[in-house]
Amino acid sequence: MSQRRSGLLAAGVAVVALSFGLAACGGSDDDGGGSGSGTGANEVSIYSSFPLQGASRPTGISLQNGVQLALEQAGNKAGGVDINFVPLDDSTAQAGEWTPEAESANAKKAVQDDSAVAYIGTYNSGAAAISIPILNEAGLAMLSPGNTAVGLTSDAPGADTGIGEPDIYYPTGERNYARIVPKDTVQGAALAGLMDEDGCTKVGVLNDNEVYGKGLAANVIDAGSKFDYEFADGGAIDTQAANFRSTAKDFASQGVDCFVFGGITASNAVQLYKDMGAAMPDAKLYGPDGVGDSDFAGGLPADVASRTKVTVPTLSQEAYGKEGAKFFKDYAAKFGEDENKIGPFAIYGYEAGKLILDVLDRAEDPTNRADVVKAMFDTKDRNSILGKYSIDENGDTTLTDYGVFDIKNGDLTFDEKISAKPST
Repeated sequence: MSQRRSGLLAAGVAVVALSFGLAACGGSDDDGGGSGSGTGANEVSIYSSFPLQGASRPTGISLQNGVQLALEQAGNKAGGVDINFVPLDDSTAQAGEWTPEAESANAKKAVQDDSAVAYIGTYNSGAAAISIPILNEAGLAMLSPGNTAVGLTSDAPGADTGIGEPDIYYPTGERNYARIVPKDTVQGAALAGLMDEDGCTKVGVLNDNEVYGKGLAANVIDAGSKFDYEFADGGAIDTQAANFRSTAKDFASQGVDCFVFGGITASNAVQLYKDMGAAMPDAKLYGPDGVGDSDFAGGLPADVASRTKVTVPTLSQEAYGKEGAKFFKDYAAKFGEDENKIGPFAIYGYEAGKLILDVLDRAEDPTNRADVVKAMFDTKDRNSILGKYSIDENGDTTLTDYGVFDIKNGDLTFDEKISAKPST
């Protein structure tokens, strides 16, 4: 889930170069409070950073709301200290999505707040590539309920080892970043397996040239190599293009009968799928969690939506049992939403908030950044609303379940669960 327009920054070297430039700014003048010593105060601050404008707004709002609900249910207290929640927006109205400048400003704001002990975010993996180095130099814990790009934590397939992923994001040499959503080696395997089950023979692949999208496309191709179908890899699209008819016609001429996009809704995904669906009226269409939102589902014409499946790291509401049922009921009551139409990432925002509360309870000193980071990485066999999981030494969750969603009447509708095994 990465993501900015390619006109802002290309993925890869440019992302990392900017990350380091901003990290240097964020770590200067000793403004990070990153010495690791506790403040001795009775209040700590927890920041969040999600896109609250543009195509990703529904997802960003649901993530932020989930965090807020978890903290409020705990009385905004944990580890014997009061919690001040500071939600931030990493998108702009002009861009209509997250921007490197906004995410950098958010990370530096958290770093400069001596009371800050945790940063919950980001949704987009490209945004994380900007903020991880800034927060790393300050020793501030970062927990993501949305990032799936492989290279943020490991050099597994899908990472860009040519630019030094993942070590390039950790200038101190120590890890401060973790995530509770499975990385894209898992999602790539889920999509590849799903297309095999559906009888695909030739799969057209495109990406938005972003950290998340480019890596995910590579993960799908890597995982799909063990199946009998072929790939037609069309590479990166121009996300500013008026349409994608020529590419769609090219795929059709090659006999493509299935299509998958590595990218997000803000990367002109609705237009892309419209054109693919028109040129290949019988093709099956697939999308990752980057398009798992209401803007994408509601923007597709019915004939295209009926052939589209989306993988999202959430399951049916029933799969989360009594605790899940209470969460959806409480969320709906708090934020005035239809209980059956709550965004799929809301539960991840909620668990991110719950985990940080648990981390503060377990930290030797919840006002000490180093102690909070240590407690986050000491998360083992946690019984959560998402199921039992641990955070490994890289910062990855041990969860591997993905949900497959159909699109009906403009809404994402759960179809089945896939327990995917990552490609190695």
